[in-house]
Amino acid sequence: MTATTTTVSRLARNYAPLPVTLVAGDGAWVTDDEGRRYLDLLAGYSALNFGHRHPALVAAAHAQLDRLTLTSRAFDHDLLPRFADALAGLVGPLLASGPSGGDPLVLPMNTGAEAVETAIKAARKWGYEARGVAPDRATIVVAAGNFHGRTTTIVSFSDDADARTGFGPFTPGFRTVPFGDAAALRAALDETVVAVLLEPVQGEHGVVVPPDDYLPAVRAACDEAGVLLVADEIQSGLGRTGRTLACETWGVRPDLVTLGKALGGGILPVSAVVGRCDVLGVLTPGTHGSTFGGNPLACAVALAVVDLLAPGDVQAAAAARGRELGAALDAMADEGLVTGYRRLGLWAGLDVPHGTGRTACEAMLREGVLAKDTHGRTLRLAPPLTISPADLAEALTRTTTALRTLS
Repeated sequence: MTATTTTVSRLARNYAPLPVTLVAGDGAWVTDDEGRRYLDLLAGYSALNFGHRHPALVAAAHAQLDRLTLTSRAFDHDLLPRFADALAGLVGPLLASGPSGGDPLVLPMNTGAEAVETAIKAARKWGYEARGVAPDRATIVVAAGNFHGRTTTIVSFSDDADARTGFGPFTPGFRTVPFGDAAALRAALDETVVAVLLEPVQGEHGVVVPPDDYLPAVRAACDEAGVLLVADEIQSGLGRTGRTLACETWGVRPDLVTLGKALGGGILPVSAVVGRCDVLGVLTPGTHGSTFGGNPLACAVALAVVDLLAPGDVQAAAAARGRELGAALDAMADEGLVTGYRRLGLWAGLDVPHGTGRTACEAMLREGVLAKDTHGRTLRLAPPLTISPADLAEALTRTTTALRTLS
């Protein structure tokens, strides 16, 4: 459980990890450099939705490593159209089709923040070309408490002091309204607005789930104003909430969706924007790109991810394990170990009455469970969607034991 000291001194201190050094992982379990095993309830912030080293994903990566890893987008490769077709087939039916119809398009990138930046660029260009917004006046409405990444543009509309302070001047063109307040959002939609950008569930803010009438009201407001609804499903998508997209929970179809994290299967960074062809179609050669976006290795792994999700078994398992998680959290709340929690699918934010989220995670670490804190007394639980009922029960028993030590 010792942190490596010879390399830490060479690293910029932009993280404060828990004092454990991991060397191996398998499914829901990881092993540290002293041979101790832990149950992973963080799953790489949903990047490891299928657990560590899922056999199908590792096999896809190994097979592709022997063929071709990178071409850049200067040339085509055989997996790129297959990846686009597969992802559009999985996600496209869950999205709005737009006024002129047409099949959805896929734009592959690498990281989640890149996907969000791509959606911002596409929405702005669409706003100028299709909505007639005056040049350089495009506005995107966002929600307070958001987390969409840490690039300079994205932190421009963040209200997280740690992510924002010291990084100005900030990019203009964003308007913030309270999350969950559809009336405030509707009032913010003037003639300069091209899109509303939201997380259906605010993961980094503590798994904040909106009221049931919120997203449908947002969709209706966007339709009335003629603006885009962009759903950031980088953490919430691809099975985490028990559905392929969290937006399905409320029967809402966004115009664009950003995906990442789990799309790379915990093996390499893969992200994408999927959405209306008339919106993504405004991006033409030279207007946007990525050397590594949609590379052969990424496509091989992402295709295997889509294959895992296509039957719906993973989503159903996440929903079932989520109900088991909810029952355990109810028991913790009855015992006074948490003051409250929010859950959707196999994803929860817990508020602890004693200490901080960090001290709770340190106590869990001592019991052999890994989790991550956020915002004071809140910690998040996001086990692999493939975790077995027995392993989840064991992890929650250990979590209960850890939280009892804080009182």
